[in-house]
Amino acid sequence: MYKPATIKDIALALKLSPSTVSRALRDGYEISVETKRIVMEYAQKVNYKSNPIALSLKNRRTYSIGIVVPKLANSFFSQAIAGIESIAYEKGYHTIITQTHDSSERERTNVNHLAQRSVDGLLISMSAGTSDYSFLKTLHEDGLPIVFFDRVIDEIDTFKVTSDNFKGAYNATESLIKKGRKKIALLSNAPQLSITNERLSGYMKALADYHVHFRPEYIRNCSKGGNDYEEVEDAVKELLALPDKPDAIFISSDRISISCVRALKHLNFDPKEIAIAGFSNSDVVDLLHPSLSYVRQKAFEMGQIAVEMLLKLIESKYPVTEFETRVLDTELHLVDPK
Repeated sequence: MYKPATIKDIALALKLSPSTVSRALRDGYEISVETKRIVMEYAQKVNYKSNPIALSLKNRRTYSIGIVVPKLANSFFSQAIAGIESIAYEKGYHTIITQTHDSSERERTNVNHLAQRSVDGLLISMSAGTSDYSFLKTLHEDGLPIVFFDRVIDEIDTFKVTSDNFKGAYNATESLIKKGRKKIALLSNAPQLSITNERLSGYMKALADYHVHFRPEYIRNCSKGGNDYEEVEDAVKELLALPDKPDAIFISSDRISISCVRALKHLNFDPKEIAIAGFSNSDVVDLLHPSLSYVRQKAFEMGQIAVEMLLKLIESKYPVTEFETRVLDTELHLVDPK
């Protein structure tokens, strides 16, 4: 019967101590690069697999990471999770994924449940419904490593990774202006989210740079983040009912973008009358009708960076006191109406 290789087997074969092999496999800072290379190559050769249960008993760690996102069905978050898992599993960690549906109550419940299950760290993208972050502050102060991605907050000093939301919104709005549109509405997410304010700023800066008049009545916030189709359709109806209705709409959220296109189609609007640009990571966005110029975020890469940041916090031998916020570029894809 096949017996998988153990740390002791690797140590015996390479004439190293089991503790040295163990530290090398965990990328310990005290082990030389050359020794790590030799150990890793041999471990791969004999198909060594770590035992997370044994490791957790020895090190009082669970080798699991909690992930909290607003919506798994959102293309952006599913891509980010794929990025997280591509690194986590390689490093011997398992993931526990929860979704909040943009509910603050569910977010609090999910976070507390993950903490009670003794996850080694938490990756979170904030819910649109949350404005009180005290429950996260308490866990962070108690020593739980937390990293924020996409939807970040200023209230907790830790690693964060997000997109260049300002530039993405600026570029999308600019593309509408260059099509000759001067009455550009904004469909946006909940106002307390970091991405909402950054994208609003990019939208307003583009209007100002091109001397396009800013109209407050053209702004609509969808507090449920596109999860409630009727909320989005009502916002679109309100915009189209204005005495001086917009000739373009910039949509600053992935879920809202899809719902807006659906609403416009349902309302039988003429695509030539209203141009659309929005944020979207959907794989089928190019097939939508009416067509949509869109800003794509580097979701997979964001997930990878976020989990690498979290593992740095989890595995550091010393307290981490200096943190960075990584800001990733976005890509604008222009689609002409058909």
